[in-house]
Amino acid sequence: MPQNPDTETGKIVLRAFLKERSLLSPMRILYERLGNVFQIPLPSFHPFVVAGPDANRKVLVTDRNKLLWRNTDPVTDLLGHGVLITDGEEHDHYRELMEPALSHNELPRYTERMLLQTDRVTANWLDGQTINMLVESRKIALLIIMDALFSVDFHEDMPRLWTPILKAIEFISPGPWILWRKIPRPGYKNHLTAVNEYLHGIIRARRAADSKPDLLNHLLQAGLSDDLIRDQMLTMLIAGHDTSTALLAWTFALLGQNPNVMNRLVSELDATLGGQQPPSPAGWQPRLLDDVIKEALRLYPPIHIGNRHVAEQMDFSPGRLVPAGERLFYSIYLSHRDPSIWEKADEFCPERFEHGRKTPPFAYVPFGGGPRACIGAAFGQAEARLVIARLLQGFSFQWAGKTIHAHMGATLEPRPGVFMRVQRRTTL
Repeated sequence: MPQNPDTETGKIVLRAFLKERSLLSPMRILYERLGNVFQIPLPSFHPFVVAGPDANRKVLVTDRNKLLWRNTDPVTDLLGHGVLITDGEEHDHYRELMEPALSHNELPRYTERMLLQTDRVTANWLDGQTINMLVESRKIALLIIMDALFSVDFHEDMPRLWTPILKAIEFISPGPWILWRKIPRPGYKNHLTAVNEYLHGIIRARRAADSKPDLLNHLLQAGLSDDLIRDQMLTMLIAGHDTSTALLAWTFALLGQNPNVMNRLVSELDATLGGQQPPSPAGWQPRLLDDVIKEALRLYPPIHIGNRHVAEQMDFSPGRLVPAGERLFYSIYLSHRDPSIWEKADEFCPERFEHGRKTPPFAYVPFGGGPRACIGAAFGQAEARLVIARLLQGFSFQWAGKTIHAHMGATLEPRPGVFMRVQRRTTL
């Protein structure tokens, strides 16, 4: 059976949780003391947690049919039958419809849109101003995903939808509902209704207009109902923009705290771009930038934990069984910081990815893996590359020195934010 903590370990875990109000440190303690399969010992909440390459492979590939994505969590309440939380043939059908609009072949078509929306946000930045890159990254990510996938100019609508979207993210983030599923949750209904009405309005307007070459068009042509289209749109809006927000914010947090790396990166971009705008990701290979992004994803993977329902008993190693009917988490965060795999696992070291340096298969899984790897992985990586390059071309960034911590929300976010002083470098 999976390991359970002894009294001493339980006390250490409890102290860590009370100090940080987060499960990240307690899970690391349990992982270090109990191995790659253990249970979280909380009242009414004792899921099994697995981590490491072998466990990841089993969850994502070899035994994936023993697990279900769909469960009774708020994420199901919010996203309905979105591609992220459906199983079997239903999932495969939605994914087949959506993949063409998110493929590598489509990335060049999104380049101008990504750069345009980045520039729209930075147009309001003032020299010497201290900005919060968590907030600014969210603005950029929202504008990009609405433009690229749904052909919607979100600029004017963003102020009134900002709070409803944040409340939707909060609705599916860890909270007291984990311990008591039916706990009253006031303060969400009106905000979630506003998001739903906005998306349904987009669908109605498109049905009455000419088609456009985007994800929404693929969904409409497939004959899906408005409600099912809304589910896929909201899935991409929430999951797509929130993960990009976290990646951009953490990247700038790490660069700000490591100015030597940031200076090298700026030099690389100046030398390779020469003042020109970043080209399509399909034909551009900025080595240090790619390594920085990979290292940010290793240290702070936006989707830091995967949530599954065990449909059939699983055996992760001799004597370590996870029974059917249980909740199972696979921890990307723990896998990415395993000191037996990663030298100086907690340090920011982009060089570890130089020259295609190899790690054990399934040790590095920021986008999951196997047949259900993140559908927007190529889009998200292209977006990060273009946005970061554009920002570093146009501005110098100086860390403002505020302490941050990793917050376990729907994604892993730097809280209270990434505060940096900006100075315009040049006009592109």
